[in-house]
Parts: sequence; structure tokens; C-alpha cells
Amino acid sequence: MKTTFTYVLIACAMITSAWAQDRAESLKLLVKNSQDPVERLQALDSLGMIYKDQDVDAYTYYTLEYIELAKQLDSIEAAARRVIRISNIFTKQKNQPETTLKLTNSFIARKYQIKDSFLLGSLYLKRGGAQFDFDLNEAVSDYKLAIENYGVQDSLYVADAYLFLGQAYSNLGKFVPAAESFHRAYAYFENLKDYEYMLHAQQGIVVMFSMNGFYEKAISERNLSIEKYKNLDLTKHLTTSYYNQALDYKKLGDHRKNLEYLLKSYETMQNLPERDVTPNIKIMLYSALLEYYSDIGDLEEAQKFLITIEEIYSASGKSPQNKSYYYGAKAHHAMATGRIRSAVAYAEKKLENVLQVEYEDDILQSYKLLHETHEANKNYQESLRYLTKYDSLRVSMYNKTTANALAYYQTLYETERTTRELMAKNTRIQLLAKDNSNFKKLVTFVSIVMILAFGVLLLFRNQRHLKNTKSLQERFSQALLISQENERKRISKDLHDGLGQQLLLIKNKLFTQGDKETKAMVDATIEEVRAISRDLHPFQLQEMGITKALEFTLKQVDENTSLFVSSEIDNIDNLFNPEQEVNIYRIVQESLSNIIKHAKAEAGKVSVERFKNNVRIVIKDNGVGFDFNEKYKNIRSLGLKTLLERTKFLNGQMKIYSKHGTGTEIEFKIPTV
Repeated sequence: MKTTFTYVLIACAMITSAWAQDRAESLKLLVKNSQDPVERLQALDSLGMIYKDQDVDAYTYYTLEYIELAKQLDSIEAAARRVIRISNIFTKQKNQPETTLKLTNSFIARKYQIKDSFLLGSLYLKRGGAQFDFDLNEAVSDYKLAIENYGVQDSLYVADAYLFLGQAYSNLGKFVPAAESFHRAYAYFENLKDYEYMLHAQQGIVVMFSMNGFYEKAISERNLSIEKYKNLDLTKHLTTSYYNQALDYKKLGDHRKNLEYLLKSYETMQNLPERDVTPNIKIMLYSALLEYYSDIGDLEEAQKFLITIEEIYSASGKSPQNKSYYYGAKAHHAMATGRIRSAVAYAEKKLENVLQVEYEDDILQSYKLLHETHEANKNYQESLRYLTKYDSLRVSMYNKTTANALAYYQTLYETERTTRELMAKNTRIQLLAKDNSNFKKLVTFVSIVMILAFGVLLLFRNQRHLKNTKSLQERFSQALLISQENERKRISKDLHDGLGQQLLLIKNKLFTQGDKETKAMVDATIEEVRAISRDLHPFQLQEMGITKALEFTLKQVDENTSLFVSSEIDNIDNLFNPEQEVNIYRIVQESLSNIIKHAKAEAGKVSVERFKNNVRIVIKDNGVGFDFNEKYKNIRSLGLKTLLERTKFLNGQMKIYSKHGTGTEIEFKIPTV
């Protein structure tokens, strides 16, 4: 039974795949041959969806085609949304961050056309991600711009931006702003109950412990995070955690633990799906293993990882960070195999790329590597020069670490107040400085609260003003419709009672005189005056009721125009007051008038359905159709605007389904309670 079910599943999958392939081929022909750019755009969108989970290259190709065509059609927000979707593919999977930079820059240059806060904030976020391996300062700037441009409804993405900002500050060695960013990210994720990313933010803080020399603390905290990842079944994050744990053990001089965690990272990565492992992670880990085995002289194991890293490196993007890992590992291997000049060349290339990324710890290790390779090459002058640079940078980093450590403990004291012993050790000057700092913080906090309160008040006033303005506009439109209807009623009455009566007198006089030809002309004029009078004000509403009035109008249209009209009308008498009935009558009348004037239709259908709490009116035609947005924005097109105002007057809803060549359907839902 199980085998049969499996075969059925396989057969279904094959049928689905064949259908998708046929669908894709027909869409490709449509893209190639269609002269309608909107139709081509829709086809490209469908092609992207078909290939999204099947073929990354095809997906990116058709998405880029969609973006270019959308730009030509001035659909900037639709195109920007696709850029955001494929940015991670170029930055992470394909290792082509320069493509992401090019795409995001082209839309940020047109940001005045983007009103959606999510889109604008995400463009900066994706550009920051692309900058991360090239220019950390630019990445920091972009993450800040992302936070500024996201709206209050975009809190999840604000949290991401704070997380990435903390990572960028961390890699720049700026401990205090990094810690603040990580804590803010953690608070956002905690509020969103996103436990996976809460752990990411926590990991960022752990990295800060490591960068500032608290290696034992970092290892201890990371072990807790590793257990949480395991409990939450988030094994895809263990590779990086084990790798970072190995680095901290290396800094402590524990080479056994260093190798243990490198191998744990390697084993975890081997068991992950390919989609969860980026080329960056592979290059980073394989470089560390190649370096380790080269340094201990195990050339057989080193050779295995050398072959692997060469394959991955040649097939992936060449970011400065990846180059630094690759050339550093190659330098260690060249030293182990006695190729000293090659080791020097590789070490110099490592430094060249490390200087672009600006990771101080990596720069320090590059100076040390160049000192060792030049010394092995017996170029003692260069060896001494890099040793001097190494010592100078190490002292500078030590001073920064000391300052950061002090800042960390001060922050701990400010926020947790758990180490009162520290207060006893501070001098009077430190206490005064702390009091002054607290006062400044209080003033800043009060100022921020006042600014926020003023901002909220201003926002409230603006919203109330907009609401009042909108209400006034709606009341004015409704009053205008009522006034217009009253004026129509007056003119209709004047025509019927005044001009109509005069014409009847003329007709009677002509009858007595026997002038039949002139009498016929007068009869035609009287009938025309009556038709105009009926159009101006539907007196049949009072005489027959709304249901019969609608049926009579449809009969008149069917008999006096080339349009064939069918109808299904429920009895809706006594459901609405007279003003509402007039507006319902006008909605049907004006919709039919639009069909006759513009639709070029052969047939139409009107249905009026009565439900428990509402009446549903649907008016269809088989005409040429139209683009609603284009028609509604046309200042000369008053028909749709009038229909919408009448629907608002009835507290109803209006929906339009139409496109060129497929006819039009207009649906009105009018509440009865």
C-alpha cells in the first residue's frame, strides 16, 4: 500500500512538472511575441514564480527582465519589490554583491517615486548587506538609513537592521554602539516573539565579549546559545557557532579545543541542505582547517582541504573577505611545504584584502603572518617592519579593549545595578563624572519624551485635520448630488407642467384645424420632452416603486438602443428611503449610459439580488473594457467618480473588474440595515 502511494506521489509530481514546463514554454513565447508590455510583464512575473524553487539562474534572469520592463512602464515600486527579493541571491548565494549594489543604487536614486516605507527601508538594508564585505563604514550608514526610512509597521525589519548594524560596529571594533544595537535588536525580536533572531542578537553580544578579550565569558555564553539552537532545532546556525567557538579557543591557545570545534563545524555543515550553506561559510571554515593542518605539519590532511577550497573559491564570488581567508590559508600551506616566496606573496595579498574590510584583528594577524614569512625568506628588514606594525597595532587594540571593557562594566552597572562593590572602588572624580553623565541622560530622556509627545500631538492634529477634510469633502459631494437631483426634479417638472402643457394646447388647436403633418411633429416633440423629463427625474419611482422603475428603464434601453439587455431583478421595494432609491436608480441608469456610450458592447446584463443585510447589484457587458486606474485618474472622466460618490452616499461598496478586450463587470453592495 505504501509503495502504491509513493508511485502515485511520483506520478503526480511528474504531471505537475510537465504542466509547469508547458506553462513556462507558453509564457516564454508570450514574452517574446506579445506587443502589450503589461501582458509581457505579467508573463515574466509568472515565469519567475515557476522557476523560483527550481532553477535559481532562470529565476534571477526572468526577475531581472521583469525589473527592467517595470522600470520602463514606470512601475517603480513593483520593480523595487523584485530587487529586494533577489538581493540575497546575488549577495549570499551567487556571491555577487556588486550586482546587488548596482540594482539598489538605481532605485535609491529614484526614491522620490517610492512611497512604501518597507520598500525604501529594505533597499537601504539590502545595500548595506552588499557593502558588508567591502566597506563596513558604508554598511553602517546604510543600516542607519534603513532604520530611519522603515515605518512603525515595519518593526521586524527594523530589528534586522539593528542586528546587522551591531555586527558591522562589532567588526569595526566599536564596542559601545555595537552593544547598544544588539540590545535594541534583542528587544525588538523579543517583542515579536522571534526566538531564532533573539538568539542571533545574543550571539552578536557574545562576539563582543570575544572581541574585547573576554574569551572565557564568550565561550560560556556561546555554549548556552548552542544548546538553545539544538532545543529549537535550528541546526543550520550551529556551523557558525562552532566555528566562532574554535576561534576563541585558538585565542586562548587551546589548540585541541580549536580543532575539536572546527571539526564539529565541518560535520554540522556536511549534514545541512545545500541551500543553508553559503560559499562564504565554506571558504571561511575550509581555510581555517587548511591553516590548522598546515601549521601542525599534517600535509596529507591539509592537501584534502586545499583541493576543496580551490574548487569552492574558483566557483564563488571574490569578495575581499573571502580573498583574505583564501590567501591566508594558502600562505600557511606554502610555508609548510617550503615555498617561502609564494608564502610571502600570498601573505601580501591577504593584507591587501584585509585592509579593504578593516577588521583590526585580521589586520593584526596579517602583520604577524608577513613578519613570519619575510623572516623565513631571510628578508629581515621587511620582517622587522611588519613586526613593528604588529606590536603597534596590538598596543592600540589593547588600549581600545581596555576602554571597551570599562565601558562594558559601566553599562552593566547602569542597567543591572548588581555590583555595588564597584561603587566603593570608584574615586570621587568617577562618581562626579557618573552623576554628570546621569544628569545628561535624564535631560536627554526628558527632551526625547517632550519631542515625542509634541510629535504625537502634531501627528494627531494632522490626522484629525485630514479626517475632517475628508468628511467635509464627502458631505460636500453628497450635498452636491442632492442639489443636482433637486434641480433635475425642478427642470423636469417645468418641462412636464409648462412646456408639455403648452405643446398639448398647440396639438389640440392643430387637430381642430386639421393640420395632420404639423400635429405629427408636435406629437414627436411632446414624446421627446417627456423622455427628457423622465431622464431628468424618474417620476416612475413614486408611481411604480424602485423595482418596476428599474425594469421599465431596462426595457426602454433594450427597445430604443442596439444593446441587448437581460436582467434578473429581485423585489427591493420599501428597503430604502426616497433619496436612496433615487441614487440606486441613477447608479443603474448611469452604468447603462456608460455601456452605450463607451463600451461598444453587443449585450449587457443587470442583476439585482436581495440578501438579508444588503442588496447586490451587478452590471456586466461584453464590450472593449478599460483600465480602471487610467480612467479614474482622467480628469475628464466624471462617470466613475459620480458612481463612487453615489455608492458612498449609500454607505455601500463598489468593485470594478475590467481590462482591455474582456468586457466590464461592476458590482455594488448596498446595506439595508
